[in-house]
Amino acid sequence: MAKILVVDDESLMRDLALESLSRQGYDCIGAKDAPSALGQVDEINPDLIVSDFKMPGMTGVEFLREVKKRRPEQAFIIMTAYGTIDTAVDAMKLGASDFIEKPFQPEILELAVARTLEHSRVKSQNKELKKQLQEKYQFIGGGSSTYNKLQMTLENLADSAATVLITGESGVGKEVIARSIHHRSLRNGLPFVKLNCAALPESLIESELFGHEKGAFTGAVQKKRGKFEQANDGTLLLDEIGEMPLMAQAKLLRVLQEKELTRIGGEEEIAVNVRVIATTNRDLQKEVEDGNFREDLFYRLNVIPVEISSLRERPEDVLVLAEHFVEKYNKEYGYAVSEIPEATRSLLLGYNWPGNIRQLENAVERAMVFCKSGPLHDTFFDLNVNSGKAKESGIQPGMTIAQAEKELILRTLTMVEGNKANAAEMLDVSIRTLRNKLHDYGAFEYEREKK
Repeated sequence: MAKILVVDDESLMRDLALESLSRQGYDCIGAKDAPSALGQVDEINPDLIVSDFKMPGMTGVEFLREVKKRRPEQAFIIMTAYGTIDTAVDAMKLGASDFIEKPFQPEILELAVARTLEHSRVKSQNKELKKQLQEKYQFIGGGSSTYNKLQMTLENLADSAATVLITGESGVGKEVIARSIHHRSLRNGLPFVKLNCAALPESLIESELFGHEKGAFTGAVQKKRGKFEQANDGTLLLDEIGEMPLMAQAKLLRVLQEKELTRIGGEEEIAVNVRVIATTNRDLQKEVEDGNFREDLFYRLNVIPVEISSLRERPEDVLVLAEHFVEKYNKEYGYAVSEIPEATRSLLLGYNWPGNIRQLENAVERAMVFCKSGPLHDTFFDLNVNSGKAKESGIQPGMTIAQAEKELILRTLTMVEGNKANAAEMLDVSIRTLRNKLHDYGAFEYEREKK
């Protein structure tokens, strides 16, 4: 229920506004003048202020100015019998959301209030979404010197439009880095378009990049804008650029040099303003030597190289990332995992992480699915610190559902030293269900009550 503060020195008009808005279901509070209303603003935290313009002691515009000093985002409507253009302009310049003339029909006020509250809601929602996006793509995770150096590089890239080549093993977070560069840059809020060069057959990649005209080839039943046009004024991520065919590489080079393209089957030169970020897990210098990648394109892409180290090269980042993923999945799934105990920390630090950050995130998410709340014990993980591979024992691909369920129940009971009440709570089943399953599995050593 929206809370509305109505300020007017005329009791009749104030009561009329309060009654009209209360009928619409709003929580309304009245004030007889601006000074007394100022004393209530911080206390009642209104979603909207509706104020008269001409009041003794402090005018509505002066009141608006004071409110905006304290609460810049406050929604505010001015009411006045002196509806001159100058008054409206002054109020709007100070941040008033709307302006209505007195006397007014109740429907006029109700419409203005509904419109202003909806605008505020959408504005607040957009602000929150933008904040979430910035948090998502600005957090890369870590506290190591390598991470700090990477952060400094990204900050320096913020005002640049230069092409970036991000290299690193699979799973190190190359796309996250690319999105972070975009969201820190002046192109933030403009298109971010991704093309996975490894996911398309050679016959389609040029059409995806540059678009085509209707009838350009069999199946081209209508005109299509390519990724470059879609990303105009924004950023284009060319993921796995090392997989791009040589013919497409030549055309890409021309677009990067000329900042113009021609759709397949077309003749018109189309100007594009796109920042290109390319990623690869290949050694492009070696690909050049082997004749698989154009040298001139390599140098054109490699204006600002960003190399991301593997997770095994920066183990001090492992725990920071793990804690971030715990916080992330607590919010996303509504879990209440409270901490990462020392035994789990040792396990995570002792593992080699061949799949890098992606593998770590998957491991934490999977463990949290089994844990749900409380400490994230090491027994929830399927990691072998000696080989860097999944355990041979435990839940494995190829198991039946019943086998996996049994393994999970027995491992949970082992962790809680046979306490079935604790195990049932962790597994989110009743003790009776747990007892029945233990009987079915023939796990009689756990059927006896823990003394």
